[in-house]
Amino acid sequence: MGRTIDRLFQMRALRKWRRAARTADTTALPDLRIQRSHARQLRTYLDRLIHVADGRLALPMVGSSFFPRPHGTDWSWRPELWRGPLPTPGLSSVPTKSMLGGEVTLFHDCDFSELTLRQLRNTREEDLAPFGLRMDVFKFDGSFLSLVIDLPNEACQGLTRVHLLRIATIIETEKPLEIFARLNIKHGPNTEQIVRELPLNEQDVMVEFDLAYSRLNEKRIEKIWLDLIFEAPEMNQVTIRDLTFSRYRRAAI
Repeated sequence: MGRTIDRLFQMRALRKWRRAARTADTTALPDLRIQRSHARQLRTYLDRLIHVADGRLALPMVGSSFFPRPHGTDWSWRPELWRGPLPTPGLSSVPTKSMLGGEVTLFHDCDFSELTLRQLRNTREEDLAPFGLRMDVFKFDGSFLSLVIDLPNEACQGLTRVHLLRIATIIETEKPLEIFARLNIKHGPNTEQIVRELPLNEQDVMVEFDLAYSRLNEKRIEKIWLDLIFEAPEMNQVTIRDLTFSRYRRAAI
């Protein structure tokens, strides 16, 4: 009985809004202003419902942390943006130091930002991450653009110079683009930095940071973050379908 009543109310509401849409060209302006206000309120909740429903109903499953890991991995991680829906799924005209979620921050030095960030739902069969990140860059008058991913404290615990840190990602671009990954490890007053260029001619991109060649003070590690640096990004769309981290020890020789 309850479902029947719900359907009747739904059909009544649909008829109301269908009639309002058909007659919007001739509706009196005071009435149209009220209808617009109600429609905007309704759209806020509808957009939120659709975003969450898309996240829960599509594959891969929301919250999935499954991805291939190297043998001997002792720590691995997929950031929240690629695991589950964010409360705010997108930003436009993004100022520098803007965060999307609690782990991803955009940095740039543009005088006028024509950048957008948006979380999107992955639905392709080959996707292992439930969500991806899309960045649209239109006019770009700055000298640098980077996405910073803050790693959790667990990445610091037990980290030594015997470890390798692997970054695996799937990146799509509208046109060729140079992207560099810079690993930053703060230890005491110093920050160790290791840079690798991402080989974007491959579909599944993987780079490794070998800490044996660093001057890392293992006893004073405080924080780790990754910079994804985009060279000459103007008039391009970048989609990062997945981003994962794996830590494992170098094989003994």
